[in-house]
Amino acid sequence: MKIGILQTGHAPDQLVERTGDYDEMFARLLGGRGFTFDTYAVVDGQFPTGPEAADGWLITGSRHGAYEDHPWIAPLEELIRQIHARRVPLVGVCFGHQIIAQALGGKVEKFGQGWAVGPTEYQIDGQTLTLNAWHQDQVTELPEGAEVLSGNAFCENAVLAYGDTIWTIQPHPEYDTGFIGDLIRTRGRGVVPDALLEDATRRLQDKTDNAVIADKMAEFFKKARA
Repeated sequence: MKIGILQTGHAPDQLVERTGDYDEMFARLLGGRGFTFDTYAVVDGQFPTGPEAADGWLITGSRHGAYEDHPWIAPLEELIRQIHARRVPLVGVCFGHQIIAQALGGKVEKFGQGWAVGPTEYQIDGQTLTLNAWHQDQVTELPEGAEVLSGNAFCENAVLAYGDTIWTIQPHPEYDTGFIGDLIRTRGRGVVPDALLEDATRRLQDKTDNAVIADKMAEFFKKARA
C-alpha cells in the first residue's frame, strides 16, 4: 500500500542529520507494516497530481500555523477536501490534525492556556497512552461530521475522526523523547515558558506509546471500506 506523505514543515537543520526529516520519521514509525512512501513537500510547493496518486495520505506536523497566510495553505485545503470527497484514507498529525479540521470547516487558533510540551497522557480506545506533545495551536471548533475520540483537560479535541476515512491526532507519535529533548534545546527557549520546558525535561524518561499509535494508523489505512 502506497502512502503519500504531505510534508508541511521541516525538522530543524541541526537535528536532521540524526533523525531525518519529518517524512523519514513517519516512514520509520510505520516501517515493517507493508507500506511504501512517496513524499510531497507541500510546504515547498510540491503537490501530487490528485487524491488518486496514493492509496492513503498522511499530513505531517509543521512549525507553521494552519491559519497563517502561506501560498501552499489554500491548495492543501482543497486537496484535503478532494481526498475526503473521494473517500481515500487520510491521517493527520499535529498541524495535519489542525489543517484537516480547518479545511473541513472547523477553527484553529492559539490556545489561551498556552503550550503542551513533552510526554502527555491521553485516553485512546480505552487505553491510557503517553505521547509527546509540542503545540500551542488547537482545534477549538469542530467541523461538521467530526467525532471526538480522545481529549484531556488541556486539549479537548486531541483525536478526531470523520466517518471511516479520516483519523487525526494532536500529539506526535513520530517524535521520540530524544527528539523532544532536542526541540527543547533548539526551539523551546524564548518561545515556550521555561517552567514548562523544565517540567517536560524531567519527564523525558517516561515511556511513550508511539508503537501503539503506529499500529492504529496501519489498521486504519488498511481496513476495508465500502
